Amino acid sequence: MTERLNSAQPYALGLFRIVVGLLFACHGAVALFGALGGVDGNGGTAETGAWPNWYAAVIELVGGTLVLLGLGTRAAAFISSGAMAYAYFKVHQPEGLWPIENSGEGAAMYCWAMFLLIFTGSGALGLDRLLARRTPAQEEGRTDNSPVAA
Repeated sequence: MTERLNSAQPYALGLFRIVVGLLFACHGAVALFGALGGVDGNGGTAETGAWPNWYAAVIELVGGTLVLLGLGTRAAAFISSGAMAYAYFKVHQPEGLWPIENSGEGAAMYCWAMFLLIFTGSGALGLDRLLARRTPAQEEGRTDNSPVAA
């Protein structure tokens, strides 16, 4: 059973990445475009250039979209994880010690989910894999079948 689960790991990781990226991008779309009810429930948006809300929304939308697509996953996840760590410690943590007390569960979960993706990469189903070029080590393993000229 373990062998079967291990063989499915890249696909499970790819699905995890897609779901986390989609949900994270939705947060950015809510704040930037007023989608899904907006920040106030009435289609309101974050004020352009306002620190930190507008910048966080840009990171959420762009970072979430890149993670969703599996394009530059590690870099996008690194920046997104840092943004969520900032959000937790600067916005939520002063309101209480535990995430359940300070309404910081979302920031904490996104921070750790993105942190995991820094180390695991995109998994299966990502554009990173599709666009990856062969490394020199892989090239050495190939045999050259071209004819030899004497």
